[in-house]
Amino acid sequence: MKGYSMSVDENNARARIVEADISLKDAVNIAHHIRGMKLDYAKQILEDVVSKKYAIPYFRYLDSVSHRPGKGPGRYPVKAAKVFIDLLSNVENNAEFKGMNTDSLIIKHVAANKGRMIKKYTPKAYGRAGANFKDLINLEVIVTEGDQ
Repeated sequence: MKGYSMSVDENNARARIVEADISLKDAVNIAHHIRGMKLDYAKQILEDVVSKKYAIPYFRYLDSVSHRPGKGPGRYPVKAAKVFIDLLSNVENNAEFKGMNTDSLIIKHVAANKGRMIKKYTPKAYGRAGANFKDLINLEVIVTEGDQ
């Protein structure tokens, strides 16, 4: 299928969310953190992020990010975590449809990329206009069956 950054075979399942209205910086850091994890564990971590029990450690975009106990610099990106939970649920359903064992799924690839930009202009005094641009984010995940 066009649009994925990797091709998959029979042992993999994939899912995408196109043009999500979340922060690119949060999405990149969440993707980096859950890459290589078991799917169930990653979903549990993201649910803890939504309830603000677990901070996502940031490895990029660290300017003015405060440290969390035992993690280093990190934040609680609740809005982005909810979108990632939906993405992981989608890929789990796709894997189940393909007949894969959903208990042993491992996140092989996850990516967050810039999508389309929404351009808006706010009128100001004296005939000027202020730009109000918003980047939308494309997310993709590929899972594979791991060993028990």
